[in-house]
Amino acid sequence: MPQYQELPCGGQVLDIDTALKDGILGGGPELGDAAAGDGGKQPVELRKMMDELDAAGDGGGDEAVPSVFICPISLEPMVDPELWDVTPIPNTTLRQLIAAWFSRRYTRFKKRSADFHGRAAELVHALRGTAVPKRQPLKGQARVAALRELRSLAAAHQSVTKAIAEAGGVGLLTSLLGPFTSHAVGSEAVAILVSGVPLDADAKAALMQPAKVSLLVDMLNEGAVDTKINCVRLIRILMEEKGFRPDTVASLSLLVGVMRLVRDKRHPDGVAAGLELLNSICAVHKPARSLIVSIGAVPQLVELLPELPTECVEPALDILDALAAVPEGRIALKDCPRTITNAVRLLMRVSEACTRRALSMLWVVCRMAPEECAPAALDAGLGAKLLLVIQSGCGPELKQQASELLKLCTMNCTSTVFISKCKLTKTIQ
Repeated sequence: MPQYQELPCGGQVLDIDTALKDGILGGGPELGDAAAGDGGKQPVELRKMMDELDAAGDGGGDEAVPSVFICPISLEPMVDPELWDVTPIPNTTLRQLIAAWFSRRYTRFKKRSADFHGRAAELVHALRGTAVPKRQPLKGQARVAALRELRSLAAAHQSVTKAIAEAGGVGLLTSLLGPFTSHAVGSEAVAILVSGVPLDADAKAALMQPAKVSLLVDMLNEGAVDTKINCVRLIRILMEEKGFRPDTVASLSLLVGVMRLVRDKRHPDGVAAGLELLNSICAVHKPARSLIVSIGAVPQLVELLPELPTECVEPALDILDALAAVPEGRIALKDCPRTITNAVRLLMRVSEACTRRALSMLWVVCRMAPEECAPAALDAGLGAKLLLVIQSGCGPELKQQASELLKLCTMNCTSTVFISKCKLTKTIQ
């Protein structure tokens, strides 16, 4: 039975360990755990413990937080529970129980973290050949297995990435990438590098060496989908460095690999990652735009527009807008049979930014060949969409753009034909 302690004021406080042991609050006391019952004074503040456990995804370990600890209003664990009558009275007993429960979980979490950090450091030293006792660096399948375990630790516990860096793992992983590196080793090393391991300027400069970039491009073209996505993410990380050389991404092989990833609709994460990289390349290296057009990116992106997830439509339109800034890109847009249809379909459907980009595409093709493209645009329903944009709450610049496009499309079109193509006959009648 639970044991009670008499208080000077006549009340009773449920003994914490007994309450936990007897299942009243769930979970039993464990040896080595930090219990709390000394008036709420903890080695670590309760809120800090809660926040750190929550950030690590370990709010209750393998147990749910007891319902009596949950605030009925915020649905979050309580820090300062109060009893309400006429005035709020601190519920010291409940606070002690909450502190004890979270303190146990916090101690267990810290112990597990130390174990994970130690194991990560051991793996790094084994790969480097600096383990104690002294051994040769791991080679062959043993190296791949160690890297795979290290990647799993980094993916499951974000704090492990710091331990990897402190053990010299960044330099090790960078050195593993080279012209003679197998894809099995390279894919694991890249996965660890993009898992959140802190990369300083020296590490990024080393990763931008031609031999290492060449390996990334090879894996981007030949690796598994996860490897391709990780290579794209690492290239984007390198592009954010001040010393990045734009010509590094001016590679047909790299661009072909990215477009292949974008076209693989079975993997939405790969589509999004590829579009983000292409968008970044168009922004930082304008000469690469002609290369992107030369691999057939314009018709491929236009064909993909109706099937892309909503979050991917805007970056795809941004790429097409950037490619339309070069003559080859404008010609490719005009020659693509789906440009007008897909652009008209996007007007007023996703966002104002997407509507602006789609209008820009239509403006480009209609100005290049008004006699050919304007009637086709009206047949696709552009007139009604433009009237909708003009009457909407969009910005004045966008409305002005829609008005100018409407004038261009109706320049050689009679009022009767325009009304019929906009399907406004019944409305006017």
